[in-house]
This record gives sequence, structure tokens and C-alpha cells, in this order.
Amino acid sequence: MDYTTLGDKVTNSYIFKGSQRKPFLAPRGVYVANNMLFVSDTGQNRVFIWHTIPKSEFQEPDVILGQEAIEDSGRNSNEAVSSKTLHYPSGIWSDGKKLVVADAWNHRVLIWHTIPTKNAQPADVVLGQPNFENNHPNAEGQAADPKANTLNWPYGVFSDGECLWIADTGNRRVLFFVDIPTQNFVKADKVIGKPNFETRDYENNDPIWPYSIKINEKGVLAIADTQFYRILVWNDKNEAFNKQADIIIGQENFDNSGQNQFRLEPESNTLNWTYDACFYKDGILVNDTGNSRILVFNDIPNRNNENADTLIGRPDFNTSSEYKDNLQGTSSAIYWSFSINTENDKLFIADTGNHRLVICDLQT
Repeated sequence: MDYTTLGDKVTNSYIFKGSQRKPFLAPRGVYVANNMLFVSDTGQNRVFIWHTIPKSEFQEPDVILGQEAIEDSGRNSNEAVSSKTLHYPSGIWSDGKKLVVADAWNHRVLIWHTIPTKNAQPADVVLGQPNFENNHPNAEGQAADPKANTLNWPYGVFSDGECLWIADTGNRRVLFFVDIPTQNFVKADKVIGKPNFETRDYENNDPIWPYSIKINEKGVLAIADTQFYRILVWNDKNEAFNKQADIIIGQENFDNSGQNQFRLEPESNTLNWTYDACFYKDGILVNDTGNSRILVFNDIPNRNNENADTLIGRPDFNTSSEYKDNLQGTSSAIYWSFSINTENDKLFIADTGNHRLVICDLQT
């Protein structure tokens, strides 16, 4: 990788590809807690855990979830779905004690009450399905209406250590649980983006395709609304259940939904298939996936369509994913990154299109 492509906002950068015996394939989720690294190796239907942050290009994981051995990668371990299997895992959350995984294509979320210590360790709780052996959309099949306890392509999860939020992407909503559930098939307490739990229809001022949720220490809520190329921000997470977002990043208003705002090239205020965001200090980092860059806002915007202060991953605001340095391949720079996370001043990028992580220090 040409680390200069990341720009001067970061330093001490290196790449991490997971196991040398069977490296990452399109990792779509990364999370760090208490110096532990969690990665959804999405293309190989497994989640890795490292007890400490790896410092080299390859390091064998301490624990593998979804598969028995490092060589394995089958959907649901090439067997029937169970408490030990995964199919296209995506979003991850942990506080270093509990673990929550969005098992997207099994239409469920799995919870481990304690950090797993052995490969293919069964989950303790399943949400979205009545049991571990069921994996239908909305529990009963694609034609079934959503309910307070069903899921359809859940890609994102987040918790503050007490409550739980699930990006129920296929149902175009975010489910909220007052407590992290300890039993299967628990009903959500509230919903963001819908007037009730059974509604399928949607409005432009609601999250259209919510992919990830992040909340900072002050209670500011950000939802990556991928299909409308925007980030929706509520200044108070508790108000998201009954009002539209306070701020839109990436669009001028709720009715606009243009890819890069229908411009020929990206700019400092446009987005293209944004899949994640991450709060950092007083601001927010926006993972502008389709433009293969991360937009840096030093402060959380206080008006719609604000310009980013700087960026990571491209030489300027007008350079997109496809540019001259990619003619011989994409590995010289980040390419279609799906997930970002910070711990202290360190940034972790799931560089999905290049099948690796990029780990670096943020310049403060």
C-alpha cells in the first residue's frame, strides 16, 4: 500500500490481513474494545477475535466464531443454521465483556454474554428468530410483515453497554431495546423510522436503508442511510423515535437522494454509498464507501450539507474510487471500505475491497 494516499491526517499506518493461512475476504465489520480486535470476515462467514491489537501484517486469531477451524469458510459451516454458525456477518459491537454480532443473511443478531474463548462457541441469545435453527426473513419468510421481534437483513448493531440498537436494514428501520436481551426472540421496545413495528412503507424523512448506528458520549446519534447517500444525525438519541433527524450529512434536504448529489465527481459535501460513521473527539468521521474515502468533520455539523474539513484516503475531495492510480489494481489505496472504528487516537478501517484492515494513528 502507498500510505501517502491516506493523507496527512493519519500516521504510523500499516495493513493487517488476518490469518496468513487463510486471510480476510471482504471484511465488512471492525470493532475495538479494551484493546481487543473484533473483525467480521464477511466473505468467509466468520468472526475473528484477537485479545490484543495485532502489530504485523498477519497474525492468527485467538478465537474464530462461525467456523471450527481457520481453513473453514462455508455458509453456516456448510450445514444447517445453528447457534454456532454464521452467514454474512457484518456489524459488531463489544465492550470487552459482551459481544453482539449482526448475522445479516441469517436475519438475526447473536449475543454472547461473555467474550467467547473457543472456536465455534455457540451464542447465548438470538434476536429476530424464535430459535437458533430458524433463519427466515421476518421469521416466517420474505412475504411476512415485520414485527417487534423479527429482522430482515440486519447489518448494524450498537450498544452503550445497557441499551441495544439494531439496524434492521431490510425492514428499513432501527430497533431499540431498553436492555441488552438475555432471552431469545425478545420484542424491541421502540422503533426508529416507522410509526409502528408492522409498517413496511417509508418516507424520505425516515432512514431508508439504515446500515449502521453510532452514538457518542453526549448522546448524539448517527445513522448511515446508505440508499439515500446520507448520514442522519440526531442531537439527542432519545428524540429519534418521534422526530426526523436534526442534521443531514451528504444531502441538502430530506427529499434529495443523489449519488454525489448527481454531480460528475465527488466534492467535500457529497456521499456515495456511505455504510458507516464514527464519532471522534468533538467531530465525526464519515465512511464514504463508494468514493473510497473517509470525510473528517472536526465538529458535528449544525446544518445540512456541510462541507468536510479534510479527508482520508484520496488526494483531494474531487477524486473518487476509480482514478488513475487504480489502473493497475486497487491495493495502493483504500477501496470500498465498509466499516470504521476508533479507540483513543487509533483508527481501524475495514478496507473491504482490498480484503484487509488499515490501522493508523489519527493526528490530533
